[in-house]
Amino acid sequence: MPKSLLEQLPEIVANGRKQAERILESLETRQRVRLQTREVVLPARDSAAQDWVTQQQRHAQQANASADAGWMNRLIYGDNLLAMAALLAGDEHTPSLRGKVDLIYIDPPFDSKADYRTKVVLPGVELEQKPSVIEQFAYSDTWSDGTASYLAMITPRLILMRELLADTGSIYVHLDWHVGHYVKLVMDEVFGKDQFINEIVWKRQTAKGDITQGATHMGRIHDCIYFYSKTGAHTWSPVFTPYNADYVENFYRYEDRAGKYQLSDITAPGGSGKGNPYYEFLGISRYWRFSENRMRELHAEGRIVQTKPGTVPRQKRYLDDMPGIPLQDLWLDLQPVQAQAKEAVEYGTQKPISLLERIIQASCPENGLVVDFNGGSGTTAAAAEKIGRRWVTSDIGKPACMVMRKRLIDQEAKPFLYQAIGDYQVEVAKTHFGKRDFRVGDLSQIVLSLYGALPLPPEANPQRNLGQIAGVELNGRRGQKTLVLADSPNKLTGTATLKKAIAQRDNLLGGWDRVVVLGWNFEPSIGEAITALNDDRLEVLVIPPDLLDRLKKKGGVEKLRGQVRFSSLQYLTLHPIARAAQGDQETLTVRLKNYVLLSPEAINLDDANRAKLQAVANAEPLALIEYWAVDPDYDGEVFRSVWQDYRGNTANDADELRVATQAVVTVPAKPGPRKVCVRVVDLFGFEAEVVTALA
Repeated sequence: MPKSLLEQLPEIVANGRKQAERILESLETRQRVRLQTREVVLPARDSAAQDWVTQQQRHAQQANASADAGWMNRLIYGDNLLAMAALLAGDEHTPSLRGKVDLIYIDPPFDSKADYRTKVVLPGVELEQKPSVIEQFAYSDTWSDGTASYLAMITPRLILMRELLADTGSIYVHLDWHVGHYVKLVMDEVFGKDQFINEIVWKRQTAKGDITQGATHMGRIHDCIYFYSKTGAHTWSPVFTPYNADYVENFYRYEDRAGKYQLSDITAPGGSGKGNPYYEFLGISRYWRFSENRMRELHAEGRIVQTKPGTVPRQKRYLDDMPGIPLQDLWLDLQPVQAQAKEAVEYGTQKPISLLERIIQASCPENGLVVDFNGGSGTTAAAAEKIGRRWVTSDIGKPACMVMRKRLIDQEAKPFLYQAIGDYQVEVAKTHFGKRDFRVGDLSQIVLSLYGALPLPPEANPQRNLGQIAGVELNGRRGQKTLVLADSPNKLTGTATLKKAIAQRDNLLGGWDRVVVLGWNFEPSIGEAITALNDDRLEVLVIPPDLLDRLKKKGGVEKLRGQVRFSSLQYLTLHPIARAAQGDQETLTVRLKNYVLLSPEAINLDDANRAKLQAVANAEPLALIEYWAVDPDYDGEVFRSVWQDYRGNTANDADELRVATQAVVTVPAKPGPRKVCVRVVDLFGFEAEVVTALA
């Protein structure tokens, strides 16, 4: 008979502790997880704001937005377990956040029947797209064995979150009826039952569509938020909610020239046992809340009254003196985000900013650090930004990260980092093969095999990353011999790798007719590099980012053979950039020319939707761009965007379905050459980049 969930729970928690301990042990090794900064974002949503003050603010931000300029908020793309490991490890530019976080709020997925499908709206066309296979596998793994899998997923993460929290820190975990009660048991184990503070009930809506004719249950209209501290010495700032009209009418029934008031009891329950004084006042002997001197002062001020002789005196408490009702654990006053609301960002599980403001104000000090590892629509970061707290947020979904980046730019947030997990595929491979057994060469061999290439002899292939496809004779003609190079996931495939591949094609083992380079991660300017090489015997393809997840699901290379597509790259072209000097400033005019999506087969669409996409790509390729940004002084390493535009931003143009195709960027004048970098992100999360050197 299979074990019940409660019987499995001790083993789930024990395994979660082991997994977390392995991660913590790796923090001091060279194999620790790192973060890569993909973009330093200096929000500038309105390119028309050319006034002197705005320009000076942006110039100051640009000067200060560097790795050594102190704290910068962060938006991280990738698995939150790896994000936690990287934040715990720190690096030469970013100290470890272990024991430094004041507040963690997470709103993890909690409905195993979630619909992965999302809408992509293009001019005249609406597509139905599923998230990337990485996202689907991450989610389906969470539920592969029902609630037990969910608890196995969340346990090591909760343990690492506890490591990140300061001793005065708190955590709020937002769930509903699906798994909330089980997760609370895990939190009791991880944080300790004594550190449980509150179970908050949030009424998220007033009516529920699941109450239809014939329904046999009550409407499910609330979520639960579990509030724990790390040590019991947690930060707490009292929060008060406004009195409602009925409360004021029922309790503040009296009024004088100073305003509405109520009469409250001033006797002291507990008597001398609680140190309260005993004396006679206005003919009544009692234990009182105030000392005798203070009582007489209040009486002289008219604040202590005796309604008639012989009755116990009472205190006037004026409505205007009271900050409101001390916050309770039943939250009925915070409305969900309606579709037409100003803060709505068209994200299915978006929470109202008022909910996060309340949590942050209660449990995070001024300039404290708030972290959300299920960033979603970005409400936590937006709320923290609004009320003066530092923040880190992450999500495994590319669409979520794009929504968050746009929302923060729209909010004109302080400069922040957009980061990704360094060596993401390596970390996944280590999980698949085991950290001790993993070798990059093993991964290359798998990639070559799935592409259909046989490995070269060891003496010509010491790194085990080269393969060959023998020519096939057609109509008596010899087929082409193809050399295949599977690049390492440890680095970005770029110009140096391509030149090396061409040299090996021309010289290794007598030469080859053509060479194919298979890469995991690419330098954003890879399209420009391929164009510059102008070699028709070179082909560059993308290794599917979900390859290892699919391998894990299928159970081996043979079961996956013939099902893997290696896609082409997409690229971007610009019109010549105009540069005009204006005293101590200069203006750069950047115009998009074309965007070519060469890998529609990598997008998770059915045939009908793929045909719709292809039609738009042919007719209006720039309509595929979701976001683009300009760095007017690119250093070749870190992209610093000082101008951005994105679909839905009407500050640059009035079209919500297209980005503006021209950027006018005013920057301090710079004698001599200038290197300008333009980066775009399309609707499906693919990135492309062009670097232009101006004389």
